[in-house]
This record gives sequence, structure tokens and C-alpha cells, in this order.
Amino acid sequence: MRVRTLKTFLGSLTILASGATPALATSTGGAAAGGSAPTTAPAATTTPTPTPSIRLSPITAKSTKLSYKGPIYQKTATGEVVPYVPTGPARQLTTATTTATGGSPVGTAASTSGEPVTTTTAAPQPELLVPGSLARYVNGLAAAPMSAPASVQQVIWAANKIIGLPYIYGGGHASFNSPGYDCSGTVSYALHGGNLLATPEDSSEFMKWGSHGAGRWVAVFGNSGHAYMDVAGLRLDTSAADDPTNQQGPRWRPLRTSNGGYTVRHPLGL
Repeated sequence: MRVRTLKTFLGSLTILASGATPALATSTGGAAAGGSAPTTAPAATTTPTPTPSIRLSPITAKSTKLSYKGPIYQKTATGEVVPYVPTGPARQLTTATTTATGGSPVGTAASTSGEPVTTTTAAPQPELLVPGSLARYVNGLAAAPMSAPASVQQVIWAANKIIGLPYIYGGGHASFNSPGYDCSGTVSYALHGGNLLATPEDSSEFMKWGSHGAGRWVAVFGNSGHAYMDVAGLRLDTSAADDPTNQQGPRWRPLRTSNGGYTVRHPLGL
């Protein structure tokens, strides 16, 4: 009787064990005996992060307005950035009007009228800064954007030193220091200030200078007769084209509505 009872008990354990096997196999991810393997869940798909487009400074504009009413700062000689407080009257930017736009062969500077030039050479100017990524027009000078690379800021501050000087055919080619500048002499002076140019270039040479196309911060436009440049949204030019002031000589001006007829180049990386 005891032997029979023991066999019955052992048989019950066998039945229980065989019944638990499929459940245990399924709960641990295995395949149950005699059954099909569980269906594998599809791998989650990930959407690739789009590569941000390279931001380019504007090189054309529909408006000729240059007004700016935002905050202005100044970089001091010690490198400190402080609010800008003008210390004197706005700089007078007047020169004789001329129709020349500036072919720029290398040569000795001479005034377009043939009269002796008595104006002063490049003068120190405050190193102005504004928030954001666009240069701003401040009393005839340009304030560099804080987010621009240091070399771009230096280009702007260098150009400020010659703003208001007269247009002189060949000016800025025999030497970077000149009592006046022609179109490509102006561009050369500014680029030299940012350590982007070692020797002056004429307008035709700028057609092959640097890298092709407009840069992120700087675009230099050149053809056989004229050159100018856009820097962080402002135009540095000796020509009054698309500028309601109608004044010649090195000045910061509104962007042109079109840059047709020019080869555009930029400093590598800028």
C-alpha cells in the first residue's frame, strides 16, 4: 500500500513538472518544448539628427536703412568689455564727391582731382561691439558682432580707422598706410587688419583670392574695375552705389540689392 501511494505521489510530481516547463521557458525568453519560438519585437528605428545648415551673413538687402538702437559696448585696451560711452561729437565723414568707383592698379597715391592731399592717415577708433551675429552702424563706424571670430572683429575695427578718408586712385597699394584709399586698397587694408592679407591686392587679383563663393562672415566682390566687401551684414565700399548718402571714399554702407557682375570670394574658414 505504501509503495503504491509513493508511486502515485511521484507520478503527480512528474505531471506538475511537465506542465510548468512551457510557462517557465516562456517567462525567461526561451522556447517551450514542442512550441514555436517567440516572435522578436522589431528594433526601434531612430530618426537621424539633421545636420544644421551653415549660417551665412547676408550679402544683399532690400532696405538701405542702417539705424541701430540696441546696446553698444567697447573693448578696452585691457580686453575688458564695457558699455560704450561716446567721448566726443560724432565723427565727420565728408569728402569730395567723385564718380570714380576704383580701378586699383598698384601705383602712387594721387587725388582724383590732381590736387595735393592734406588729409590725415588712419586714426585710432574705439573697438565697438554689439550682441548677436550682425555688425551694426554706429555714428559712421561699424560695431563688430560679439559672436564673430576675433579675426572678423579685427577686420571691422581696422576698417573703422580709414572711414571718412578720401578716395585716392592707387591709394593703399604702395603701402597699407596712405592718406586715402581706392576700392581694393580699402578692402586690402581691412583684411590686413585681421591678419588675412599680407600684401595689397587690386580688384582683378581679388577675383582669384581666397576661396570661392561667399563665406560665413566675409564676402569679397571683385571684377576688373572695382572691389568691395560685405562683413557680417555691412558693406565696406568706396562707391556710393545703393547708398543714399552719395558720398565716395571708404565707408560702411548698406548692402547692395544685387551683386551681379562680380566674382565673390572669401577668406578660408570665414
